[in-house]
Amino acid sequence: MRDTLIVRLPNWLGDTVMAVPALRALRAARPEARVALVGPWATVLVGQGLADVLVPYARAWGARLARWDEVRALGAAAAILLPNSFEAALAAWYWKAPRRVGFDTGARRMLLTDAIPMPATREHQIDEYARIVARLDVEVDDRVPRLTPPADDSPARATARRLLDDAGATASGRAVVGIHLGAAYGPSKLWPAERIAELCRALSARDEIPLLIGARDGLDAAGRITRETSVASVVGRDSPDLLPALLSELDALVCGDTGVGHLAAALGTPVVTLFGPTDPRSSAPRGAVRVITHPVACAPCFYRACPIEHPCLRGITAVQVDDALETLEVG
Repeated sequence: MRDTLIVRLPNWLGDTVMAVPALRALRAARPEARVALVGPWATVLVGQGLADVLVPYARAWGARLARWDEVRALGAAAAILLPNSFEAALAAWYWKAPRRVGFDTGARRMLLTDAIPMPATREHQIDEYARIVARLDVEVDDRVPRLTPPADDSPARATARRLLDDAGATASGRAVVGIHLGAAYGPSKLWPAERIAELCRALSARDEIPLLIGARDGLDAAGRITRETSVASVVGRDSPDLLPALLSELDALVCGDTGVGHLAAALGTPVVTLFGPTDPRSSAPRGAVRVITHPVACAPCFYRACPIEHPCLRGITAVQVDDALETLEVG
């Protein structure tokens, strides 16, 4: 009988993408094992050859607990815990995994069989995930997340192209630059709307097509920007299932410190990412990426909402972002 390895994925999209190098190394090192990936963003990894079983994991406690019995029935030989939460360790104990591997944080040592000391100096999230799987003798050599985009002739890509057509964001020979509005972390990660409008005008002047993307919580900002610039927008019209296809249709993406940037970079779409309240040394995307910061004394503060004038992101100009896009050879 094949051993089953359960990997409790991170709760956030960006962290799930940053786990890909560790997951790929685990799959390569243990080809005989049945690997199950459990997490809210597990479906993003469909078709990537990283697992035998994918278990979407709800955020609401009631729905999440209903999944515990389903995962327990897999009969795990080991549970690898990428989140540092007490809940992740408690779930692994409930799943009766005889080996439970994770960082020694959050008063959960008694629930772990392999309690790994947290690095004294925090590392990039990709490198910390590599530390966890190293306890299973898995070496992570390639530490750049790479995901295969949906096939060009897939239904998802066709749907994404129709969405772009409807928004007026397709034209032969013109590059489409996505500008992502929103960040689940909080408003402190958002680039000011007036800067976005300036960038949209600069892209249009260069005969490129700026396209606003994002969830429904970005509709107010999108409305303001489209009124000022007549830029195309699909804000609120995509979905998590469509997101990989949509990002694969873009020639480049501009975003804050958000999971969408990690996903785009992993899919091979060039990314310019703007960091303000958070630290790029621990969570910047890797790959074809340009990271822009505006050094100020209070950053990184990790506040979800800026209590002052948001100098870290307000200080990043549209010219800086436009120049970074040109270095990425957009289009």
